[in-house]
Amino acid sequence: MPRITTLGEYIVQNQQSFPYAKGELSRLLSSIRLAAKIVNSEINKAGLVDEIMGDVGTTNVQGEDQKKLDVYANHIFKEAIRRRFEVCGMASEEEDDFIAFDGGCKTGNYILLTDPLDGSSNIDVNVSIGTIFSIYRRLSPIGEFANIDDFLQPGSEQVAAGYVIYGSSTMLVFSTGQGVNGFTFDPSVGVFYLSHPDIKIPDNGKIYSINEGNYRAFSEGVRQYVDYCKESDSATNRPYSGRYIGSMVADFHRNLIKGGIYIYPATKKNPKGKLRLLYECNPMAYLIKEAGGLATDGHRDILDLKPSELHERTPLFIGSKNMVEKAMEFLKQEETVS
Repeated sequence: MPRITTLGEYIVQNQQSFPYAKGELSRLLSSIRLAAKIVNSEINKAGLVDEIMGDVGTTNVQGEDQKKLDVYANHIFKEAIRRRFEVCGMASEEEDDFIAFDGGCKTGNYILLTDPLDGSSNIDVNVSIGTIFSIYRRLSPIGEFANIDDFLQPGSEQVAAGYVIYGSSTMLVFSTGQGVNGFTFDPSVGVFYLSHPDIKIPDNGKIYSINEGNYRAFSEGVRQYVDYCKESDSATNRPYSGRYIGSMVADFHRNLIKGGIYIYPATKKNPKGKLRLLYECNPMAYLIKEAGGLATDGHRDILDLKPSELHERTPLFIGSKNMVEKAMEFLKQEETVS
């Protein structure tokens, strides 16, 4: 039986292929690994420890109720990153503004953006949730504090991105621009092992993921694509299966492995969409591109969008190449008619 590679071994063995490899990115990924293990431990106590369940009684900058685990996960990732001088600043979905680290301003070459606990509204009902992260090279000069320009970079400038899914098993999936690899956590020894090397999403899938409760609020093109997914056609293996968990990491992970499309479009209530460009869409778009899929806002490649604010929102169509392209055909028809 071949020996299984650990995440630590993988980082050491492949650090020379990382962009700008000097060891800093390797150490940063190790910090994310440590934070994920700590958060995973707390999540596994949900239902047993009252102190980590329920709302804090505050809202984040988006006006969403903050869960106790949201705040806890944000604190853990912030402290794990702060202790590494590879990072000069961090921005989080749970923070109003970015954080410029004192120590990292002199030596840190990177900035980190994160959604510390995506799907946390589902924690009370034991649904899979996750952590999403994105890493960029800083633009500000070494020795100065990080500034807003460091964070408002298009997704195409990412040097690494990934997510952790806390589910029936805990997995860390990430890319440094050399393909996508997945590592499964073995809680008996506290180690992540390479379980899904070089993940490639199928060009076609049989799953569409969208909140159909908002069907009447979708544009005509989106409604027509949803109807297309439901039609019977043996040549294209339709109808597709509708699968929507409501936790983006969980929906994305399933479609990445099996093939499918995840859609969170603009609606009448949210004309700019609801997902955050920097914390959710950019890192997932980076991963899906490395895995052979596509990600758009319905008109443009997500990775080409130039953000104008930290908490900017955008519609998202992401997944198997042929499925995303087909959805775009319906949106283009809609534009032609209008």
